[in-house]
Amino acid sequence: MKINEITTDNLESEGYFATQDLIDVVNAAIFLDKPLLVEGPAGTGKTFLAKTLSSLLNLDLIRLQCHEGIDEDKAVYEWNYKKQLLSIQSNEKNENLFDDKYLIKRPILKALTSKENSLFLIDEIDRSDEEFEALLLEILAENQVTIPEFGTISGNENRITILTSNSTRELSDALRRRCIYYYLDFPSIEIETKVLMNNVENLDKDVAKKYASLISFIRSINLNKIPSLIESVEWVKYNNSKNEESVRTNLGILLKDKSDQKKYIERLEESNELNEE
Repeated sequence: MKINEITTDNLESEGYFATQDLIDVVNAAIFLDKPLLVEGPAGTGKTFLAKTLSSLLNLDLIRLQCHEGIDEDKAVYEWNYKKQLLSIQSNEKNENLFDDKYLIKRPILKALTSKENSLFLIDEIDRSDEEFEALLLEILAENQVTIPEFGTISGNENRITILTSNSTRELSDALRRRCIYYYLDFPSIEIETKVLMNNVENLDKDVAKKYASLISFIRSINLNKIPSLIESVEWVKYNNSKNEESVRTNLGILLKDKSDQKKYIERLEESNELNEE
């Protein structure tokens, strides 16, 4: 699958603001035809990156949302047992009950066999267990999957694969070796300023930068739940619509933990006391 090099302007036209380092890694993964593993805190824009690329490149988005206990039935394939049973009851002779027509394709098999150019998103791989991670190795390394009753199915060469991880557990070295890697942290003040201006109507650049600086300060505090990009946008959007200027206003939009709100207010009071001195 031939794809032109991704640029800053390309992504920004779709509303995604990225550093050149991230763009370079995306281009490397596409050029080398290797999966891209994007790791980092929740809420930094990892999933949105995949969605943006699928839109920008006009690729079908096939998403596998990982969770605890996910297995082959949910991720790879499942046999249509009802249809197989009906076939048995109809007394069809020499019927192969493990034919393709009885195969229900889950996201992994859909991604491998899709005839359309696609972007395969394996979202929050760290939420799955190590056994499922091992299952992915054949797919990522060999571009194929083996179904015991059916055989080995080789994948088409027409997709980009992106894995995301919130770093809730350490991923195996075997998985990492098969991927291009990037750690996506919370954005710089400059990029968050652009994000706010792109998502909040009638937001002045200087005001956006002040908000971005404040949010950066908040994230530097030792919080239980660091506010995501979406939460910072929603907070600024609401306050801007109400012409609210207080940095203590509507904290429930930004900080979803009582102790975090208390900690933030205490830090503000300490900062004000120092300024007064």
